[in-house]
Amino acid sequence: QVHLVESGGGLVQPGGSLRLSCTASGLSIRDAYNIGWFRQAPEKRREFVARITRESQAYYSDSALDRFTISKDNTKNTLYLQMNNLKPEDTAVYYCGLATGTYSSNSPSGFGSWGQGTQVTVSS
Repeated sequence: QVHLVESGGGLVQPGGSLRLSCTASGLSIRDAYNIGWFRQAPEKRREFVARITRESQAYYSDSALDRFTISKDNTKNTLYLQMNNLKPEDTAVYYCGLATGTYSSNSPSGFGSWGQGTQVTVSS
């Protein structure tokens, strides 16, 4: 059974940085066809942030492009999201998600395994 555990969230000032981690068990990050980060703000739907394929091809939402970097460490079986130049609108619970089967796009409906989430709050 796949188990994903996120960590690294917290309170940061605008312009600051955070690195989120997602440690996996029950699967090899190296072999994950499509795994990524999503976020959900209060009263809003879960939205795509970034994903990375088995071949290490990375994809980003428009809001994450040029500020966030997704990466994976196969030796630690961990997925990361480096977030720089954070803005108040980045405030949300961030989730790590594993796509179902060979789903290869960005919709949360295509991801069947989720972690419990980590809160990111950007505020002065």
